[in-house]
Amino acid sequence: MHGPLPTDPDAPLRAALARHRAIATLLLLVMAGLMLGSYALPPGYWTDLLQAAAKAGVVGGLADWFAVTALFRRPLGLPIPHTAIIPAQKERLGQGLGRFVANHVFTEAEIQRVMGKLDLSGILRGFLADPVAARPAAQALAATLPRVLASLEDGRARRLMGRLLPRLAGGPGGARILARALRALVEGGRHQQVFDLAVAQLRALLAEKEDQLRTAIEARVRAEGGALIGWLAGAAVARRVLSHVNAELARIEPTDSDLRAAFEVWLRNEIDRLENDPERIAQVGRALRDALSHPTVAAWLADVWARLRTALEADAANPQGRTVALLEAGFANAGRLLAEDEAARARLNRAVESVLMTLLPSARLRLADFIAGVVRGWDTRQVTEKIELRVGRDLQYVRMNGTLVGFLVGGVLYVVLTAAFGRVAF
Repeated sequence: MHGPLPTDPDAPLRAALARHRAIATLLLLVMAGLMLGSYALPPGYWTDLLQAAAKAGVVGGLADWFAVTALFRRPLGLPIPHTAIIPAQKERLGQGLGRFVANHVFTEAEIQRVMGKLDLSGILRGFLADPVAARPAAQALAATLPRVLASLEDGRARRLMGRLLPRLAGGPGGARILARALRALVEGGRHQQVFDLAVAQLRALLAEKEDQLRTAIEARVRAEGGALIGWLAGAAVARRVLSHVNAELARIEPTDSDLRAAFEVWLRNEIDRLENDPERIAQVGRALRDALSHPTVAAWLADVWARLRTALEADAANPQGRTVALLEAGFANAGRLLAEDEAARARLNRAVESVLMTLLPSARLRLADFIAGVVRGWDTRQVTEKIELRVGRDLQYVRMNGTLVGFLVGGVLYVVLTAAFGRVAF
């Protein structure tokens, strides 16, 4: 069973062109009939007037038929120069069309006018604020992350990280970042938690290594005071030293201890030096750079990158993962910002317009070349037919008008010349 035959989208244009062409041809034939019929009428002024007007109508109709036909093909197939203009000048037509569109349609004023009506920030705000639209976009964007990560060559990414991190950390920015992190700890009171953790770890280490420390202290006493002093006082000295250390650590634990307050003062001074002392900034930068350049740290960073990549790929592939949720939240926040901040909307519109204005000169050239290339690649016969179908009906009116104007002008000229010079021949 055969399916429906494909319809011709240009069928209405083709029928209209055929109808108007037939009307123009019929009008020309009418003029020719009047001209020939005038010779069968009795001689006289009115017969000569009709004959002169009909002759001019035939000439006008033929001339316009030739002009219209010469645009698309050679009249009667004859190799007349400067005919079949559109097929012969297709490439130049494409170049001219491309230049016209590029220089007269895509102008700065036109782009600004369209951008003023478009309100891109409003469109983007509506999209970002709509969860139904934002969630598929977030999922699609997250789905591309595994492919992006897979396209990265691991060795290259690791080498890049190994080169960039020491340079970034070794500059003034590294010390400033460290200062901000320390200031955030102090302002939030978390530096005391770090201090508590350090004290707790130290006490645990002393408890774990107490026997070894006692033995080491006794050996040191014997080495300094001799075997007898070591035998008499070594164990006592070791006990007193360890007891004193534990007592000092116990004194540090209360929140109002002097050592804890001194630690906070030192930390604040160190933050100030990291922010304002060039020498200290340089020292910290060198330390960070050396630390990050160490092979052990480089290996650790490589392992971090591998683990991070694996985790990101797994989470991004999950439609309910944190990556999608993070992107959704980012979209929602951006939409809320655009809805509440008129200045942000204005900045976005100006930024987009500025980017378009920057790209416009090169875009014009590319657009002109693109249109010229498209027209150049068209089939000549099809191009000619498509143009004729779209403008041919109006050109048939040119033929009709030429025939009628020729008829009227021929009659007027006959009347004027006869009145001026008597009987004239046409």
